[in-house]
Amino acid sequence: MNIAISAFYKFISLPHFTALRAVLLDAARQRSIRGTILLAPEGINGTIAGSPDELSAMMGFIRSMPDFADLDSKQSHAQDMPFKRMKVRLKKEIVTMGVAGLDPTRIVGAYVAPEDWNALISDPDVLVIDTRNSFEFAAGTFRNSVDPGTRSFGEFPAYVARELPEYRNRKIAMFCTGGIRCEKATSYLRDQGFENVFHLKGGILKYVEVIPP
Repeated sequence: MNIAISAFYKFISLPHFTALRAVLLDAARQRSIRGTILLAPEGINGTIAGSPDELSAMMGFIRSMPDFADLDSKQSHAQDMPFKRMKVRLKKEIVTMGVAGLDPTRIVGAYVAPEDWNALISDPDVLVIDTRNSFEFAAGTFRNSVDPGTRSFGEFPAYVARELPEYRNRKIAMFCTGGIRCEKATSYLRDQGFENVFHLKGGILKYVEVIPP
């Protein structure tokens, strides 16, 4: 069995996000798609899977909506279906940090393409932070990156307050698995007055897709 998998997210103001749940769930079920999509006032975040043709049709359907016309995704494949069913959930945030009023569509760090990432993090003056959880850091990370020691993303603001004030005027580069956590992390740092903040566009998934081993 050849299963295609698509991981995607987009920060965008979605005041009508509750109405999208039934629409996306019905479209996915019609195409035998499984996985999870999160909807919140700040956007969409999902990982879904199906046959290559059906997944392509589902992604086409999502992108037919004006809010998601430019939705980027990371593609992969598996021999077996990795999900048991299809879920579309309504949430307060598409990635939970717990900071009220934070808006990555308004203020965010500079995006760094995978092709430019190695050069940036090779600069000894750049502080490189892995915004994933500690168990993910232990599984593998970029050379010389810092582990914030967080068990959940909601602990990141406390790490910033405790460890980063002395780095306020330095370049800070952050990364995560698919781009969503590090994008929101840069938004938080910018909101806290940090200016030279960067993040890996598309995260590790896009990096390994684009950059040779």
